[in-house]
Amino acid sequence: MAELISHRLIEVFRAVMSTGNVTEAARLLHSSQPTLSRELARLEQLLGYALFARSKGRLQPSARALLLYEEVQRSYQGLDAVVGLARELAAGERGSLSVLSLPALTQALLPAACARLLAQHPGAQLAITPQESPLLEAWLSAQRFDLGLTEHIEAPPGTRVQPLLVADEVCVLPASHPLASRSVLAPADFAAQPFISLSAQDPYRAQLDQVFATAGVQRALCLETHSAVAVCAMVAEGVGLSIVNPLSAAACADPRLVLRRFSVSIPYRVGLVLPEHRPANPLRDALTAALRDSADAVLARLAAL
Repeated sequence: MAELISHRLIEVFRAVMSTGNVTEAARLLHSSQPTLSRELARLEQLLGYALFARSKGRLQPSARALLLYEEVQRSYQGLDAVVGLARELAAGERGSLSVLSLPALTQALLPAACARLLAQHPGAQLAITPQESPLLEAWLSAQRFDLGLTEHIEAPPGTRVQPLLVADEVCVLPASHPLASRSVLAPADFAAQPFISLSAQDPYRAQLDQVFATAGVQRALCLETHSAVAVCAMVAEGVGLSIVNPLSAAACADPRLVLRRFSVSIPYRVGLVLPEHRPANPLRDALTAALRDSADAVLARLAAL
């Protein structure tokens, strides 16, 4: 029997039960009343019993029909769930996205973007992994992540890079420091000042050292660390002054720590790394748009310095 009963016949039965009559069921299924009547009669023939009592042109479902309808509804609810999930996946409302990012960008740029994405796609799941170079580039080349955030403009093998943000490094100093009264600081302002540096391996540290060497300015180097966030925390405690990337500085600014422009331009660049051999993921485009909004918000804040 099961081999002879088609999905079409079950669909006709469900439509008749849900609408209460063949005329409305035919309209629902974009068919004709005679066609549905024949199909309903065919279903009853295959089942071997009547599903409806016919009285004065009206259909009254039998007890068997009511029990069968309950099971049909449960089956269709499962199908509706499958269709609903398929639609959500097409719209990027479900699914997962893996992101590999430099730690500084994980703390300074991703939180607002992730909040925006999850507000737009509540069913989405994000996996954020912080990692330093060169492992970051190696993992992106291996196609292990859907999206990467880096300070490098060169694309690792098997990827392409889209520029996300370019902004100058900024000065950070305690709010109570006398130099906080100025809007722009020059290299000479740092002469003999306690200075907190990034590690010697950091490329921006090398650029800064060259700027001060060219200007003939001696700073009082008192502490160094790998993290711009740690630098800002030290500055907020009054340990010294520093110059760091604008994203970390903006994220760490509070009543104890202020940002000021530096008279020498040291561009800080952030790029989106897109692996070229990963399956298409609609959430990647959504997060990319959210990251661009976050970058624009930071740039607007920096422009007000």
